[in-house]
Amino acid sequence: MNVFLWILQGFLALAFLAAGLAKLTRPKEKLQPQMPYVEDFSQAQVRAIGAVEALGALGLVLPWATGIAPVLTPIAAVGLAITMALAALVHVRRKENFTVNLVLLAIAAVIAIGRFL
Repeated sequence: MNVFLWILQGFLALAFLAAGLAKLTRPKEKLQPQMPYVEDFSQAQVRAIGAVEALGALGLVLPWATGIAPVLTPIAAVGLAITMALAALVHVRRKENFTVNLVLLAIAAVIAIGRFL
């Protein structure tokens, strides 16, 4: 089970780190072709979402890997699951596909449950 959770943590961390860094480093006009929902948010809000995603990605891996406050890993997974639930609501409101958000939410939930146990 530990190896399975590490694989999920690595995948989810990479996905969120990539998305978070893109939002942190690129202007929203450059993000809009791939992420049309950014038009609903200010540049500062997009950067804040990126920061949450990047910090969540680090929280999925570093605490558990170092043994320093490992309880932060499942907490980070819960935070990312909440982030994906809110993202899905944005996509529902915009009448966009939100399947990816639900898949990422499910992976985060599995990590949270597995690491809390």
